Amino acid sequence: MLWLWISLGILGGVALIWLIIWCNNSLLKTTRYSFNGKVESPVKIVHLSDLHGKSFGAKNARLIAKIVKEKPDFIVFTGDIIHKYTPKNKKVALEVTSSLSAICPVLFVAGNHEMRNKGYRFFRKDLKEAGAVVLDDCPHNICGLTVVGLNCSSLKNGVLHKITPDCEYKLLLAHMPQFLDRYAVEDYDLVFSGHAHGGQWRIPFTGQGVFAPGQGLFPKLTEGVHTAGKTKMIISRGLGNSEFPLRLFNRPEIVVVTISPDDK
Repeated sequence: MLWLWISLGILGGVALIWLIIWCNNSLLKTTRYSFNGKVESPVKIVHLSDLHGKSFGAKNARLIAKIVKEKPDFIVFTGDIIHKYTPKNKKVALEVTSSLSAICPVLFVAGNHEMRNKGYRFFRKDLKEAGAVVLDDCPHNICGLTVVGLNCSSLKNGVLHKITPDCEYKLLLAHMPQFLDRYAVEDYDLVFSGHAHGGQWRIPFTGQGVFAPGQGLFPKLTEGVHTAGKTKMIISRGLGNSEFPLRLFNRPEIVVVTISPDDK
């Protein structure tokens, strides 16, 4: 009889571990931020990043449903919508882009996973046909705001200075957060970034991530709002995983940002 209780205990432990892993990797969390800026009326933006080909339900139905409820004015996607350039990843990326574009405009900028694929120029065309506005080193005006997209491979070539517009209130979509000081030099008001995956595993009760690409162990820039000069950067913890397959104490994140008119 003892063996039966031992077996049940082992099965229960395995089931509990599986449930914890599933919740940490599949239960979406919505994080909200509010700012004041030079806008005539409130603007709501949904910020997504680092899907890496993951699906939250059939055709990402759970993800889409949450975004529909937010009623955003537009959506920004800061790269790594694919993990590897495979038919499966491409299908997931284009399906979710098409569904999001049916809600409101979608502004997309490439991450490192798009850049490392030789087929990106074809994939970029597919994204546009699915409804996305692809901002590779160019600005776009929407809802009275100027949004600039920085291609993930362009920062080292000094492209940011060349594409920074002269306007009152400007937003930057840039995949990698570790270059905040460079973004601040160009006086962007808000920067949307991702890439760090929230540090992948987060130490409970501390908010400290364990590792992020480009920052190494115990990185500083993995989530939330960070400031340099007049520039505020919003980092999404992202939605999916890349080489390391599991999140821990770090649920997939939808970021919702509301920009309200400056107090007069």
